Amino acid sequence: MIADMTRRILVVQAHPDPNPDRYCVALAEAYADGAVSQGHHVETLMVSGLQFGFLRSEKEWQQPPPEDIAKAQQAILDADHLVFVFPLWMGTMPAMLKAFLEQTLRPGFAFDQEAREGFGGQRLKGKSARVIVTMGMPGPVYRWFFGAHGYLYLKRNILKFCGIKPVRHCFVGLAGAKEGRGRQRWLAKVEKLGRKGG
Repeated sequence: MIADMTRRILVVQAHPDPNPDRYCVALAEAYADGAVSQGHHVETLMVSGLQFGFLRSEKEWQQPPPEDIAKAQQAILDADHLVFVFPLWMGTMPAMLKAFLEQTLRPGFAFDQEAREGFGGQRLKGKSARVIVTMGMPGPVYRWFFGAHGYLYLKRNILKFCGIKPVRHCFVGLAGAKEGRGRQRWLAKVEKLGRKGG
């Protein structure tokens, strides 16, 4: 790959369970392996390994973040492209990922204070994202029958609000089927996406 086409990619592996045998871990590794093979610079962030709590007040949200969150913010700033890998829980992202995003995408870092009233700058412009969601149902059922509301909430109300776009997705269905060609096809597809840096 031509040097000036390489990207700095942050892979956020956001399954709350740190078990290395999780399918989300394999998907994150497949993407990272594909990206590295084409000369992209990749950093992987395991949300389950970070030390942070739930925000409980407006005052906490305005204060400086915990050390691990500050490091995650720097990793986000350094990246051109963000990749989020997580399971669908009750129609949306797990609570740990939501807490991580609340901690990380604070006013003054991800957007101007005035943006909350409808005005003000999006501070993460110029970055793109890929959202990879595993689920027990077939991906098309989540998209067309359930309307993919959890993904759309993340895309529109969080990532795009901060200026991150375009945001693309992969709905990895039937994740509970541990054996068979379906998983291998998805791992190969995600590895190919990593090679393209998209």
